[in-house]
Amino acid sequence: MWFVGAIVTTVCFGVNNAIFKWSTGKGYSKVSLQIFFYLTAFILSLGYGLAAGGLNVSFISIVLGAAIGILNANGNIQMSKAYEKGPASLTSPIISSNAVFPVLSAALIFHEHISTMQWVGILIILSSVAAIQYTPARKEGKSDYYAWIYRIVLAILSFGALGILMKLGSTMGISSISILISMYGGGGLYLLIAIIAGKEQAGKQEIKIGAIVGLISIAGYSSYFYALKTGVASIVFPLISLNCLIVVFTGCVIFKEKIRAYQLVGVLSALLGIVLIKM
Repeated sequence: MWFVGAIVTTVCFGVNNAIFKWSTGKGYSKVSLQIFFYLTAFILSLGYGLAAGGLNVSFISIVLGAAIGILNANGNIQMSKAYEKGPASLTSPIISSNAVFPVLSAALIFHEHISTMQWVGILIILSSVAAIQYTPARKEGKSDYYAWIYRIVLAILSFGALGILMKLGSTMGISSISILISMYGGGGLYLLIAIIAGKEQAGKQEIKIGAIVGLISIAGYSSYFYALKTGVASIVFPLISLNCLIVVFTGCVIFKEKIRAYQLVGVLSALLGIVLIKM
C-alpha cells in the first residue's frame, strides 16, 4: 500500500505544480495564493486532529513541522518565479532532481541500502540536469536565464531539505497529523510575514485557487507520510519526483511550450534515472 500512497502523492504534487504554473501565467499573487492554501489545509488538518482525538503536539513536532512548512512554501514560491523565467516542461524536471538529496540521506544518515542500479540512476539524473538546462536564443534573454537558474537552485535546495526532514519525522514516531498541523501553521505564519513585508493584495481568485490547492496538498502530504513510514524512502522519493511528468505534459499540451531535441533527451534520461533509482 505504501506504493499506492507514493503514487497518490505524485499525482497530487503534479496537479498542484501545474496549478502554480497556470496561476503564474494569470498573474495571480504567488504568496497570497499560498497563504489561503496553507490556511485551508491548517483548518482542515487541525479539525481532523481534534475530531479524531489522540492529538499529541510536542515541541519537536512543532519545530520540525514548521521547518517543513517554511521550506515547502519557499520552494513553491521559487518554483513559481522560475516558471515566469523559463518553460514549465524544463523547469519541473530539473527541480524534481531534488530527489537525489533525500535518497542519499536515506543511505548515509538513515542507513537504507542503495543498490548499484540506484547509484547509476542518481548519476544519470545529475547528468540529465545539465542537458535539460534552458539556453536562451537571444542575448537579451540572459538576464531571465540567470534568474531562472537562481530560482531553480533555491527551489531544489528547499524541496531537497524538505524531503530529508520528512524522512526524519517518519522515523521519530511523531504522528503525521501533528506534523501536518505544525507544517501548515508554521508555513502560514511565514507567508503572512511575507505578505505584510511585500504589501501584496489578495483577490477572490487567489482565495478559491488557494483553497483547492490546500485540499489537494492535504491528500498529498498525508499519503507522503504514510509512504515514508511504511515503505522504502530511497524508492519513495524518486517515485514522487515523477510528478514533473504532469507539469511537462501540461506545459507542452496546454501552454504550447516547445523544447529542443537535446533537452528532450535530457528529460527522457532524467526519467530513466528515476526509474533506475526505483528498481
